[in-house]
Amino acid sequence: MKREYVLALLAFLFMSMSTVAITYAGEQAQMKDASIHHYDEDITGDGKKDSIVLKGMPFEKRGRYLKKIRADISTSDGKAFRIDYEPGYEPALQFVDLNHDGVKDVLGFSESGGSGGIIRYRLDTFSGGVGKSLPLPPALKLAGKFEDVFAASLRMEDTKSTYFIDLRKRKDDYIRLGIYQHDGTLNEPLELMIDPVAVYKPQKVKGKKGFGLTGYQQVSGAYHADRLGTVVSTWYFEDGKWQLINAKWQRPHTS
Repeated sequence: MKREYVLALLAFLFMSMSTVAITYAGEQAQMKDASIHHYDEDITGDGKKDSIVLKGMPFEKRGRYLKKIRADISTSDGKAFRIDYEPGYEPALQFVDLNHDGVKDVLGFSESGGSGGIIRYRLDTFSGGVGKSLPLPPALKLAGKFEDVFAASLRMEDTKSTYFIDLRKRKDDYIRLGIYQHDGTLNEPLELMIDPVAVYKPQKVKGKKGFGLTGYQQVSGAYHADRLGTVVSTWYFEDGKWQLINAKWQRPHTS
């Protein structure tokens, strides 16, 4: 009797798991790439509009997170291209000539959804009907650390600049967290939190022809929400690579 009961229980569990698997497979089959945006832009330089359709596949039904993102491109002369982007939220495309060949490039991006607000980017050119991926600006060489007497320092190796940051308004919090003693002495060496570039914005560059990219990197203290400021860097694509025009330290605006 006991054996028959165990067999019946196993059969029930198997049927339940099969039903769940079939349901999940059915939901996955229904989640196909859906059109998000349709753009008409000349990205080959022949003076005619090309069709660019941005598509995405959600991770789950009615979900905002897209596990697959791509752009399907149909050029005016009948060529077809596909660009695959990193998964994320709210993808979009911008069309701007960043390599200064007289033809608009395709800058695609989507939000990562993390606490740092990082946006993932990809840059492509289709000048002359030939698809090619272009690099994004390299990361700045930054180093930051807490200093004695409620201060911090940020070193930019690319510009050979050092910025000193006054932390006295945060001293009570830092003492409570055990970073400082009451007299402003550090309890132990501690580095600042430096994010990768979170946002790139195409912008006109003074003294240069056309657009470059301005990047924004957040610098934080004891934890990510403890925002100390932002490193703003401006880049210009020239001679086949990105040239750093300037980089500066920007404190948060306070009311």
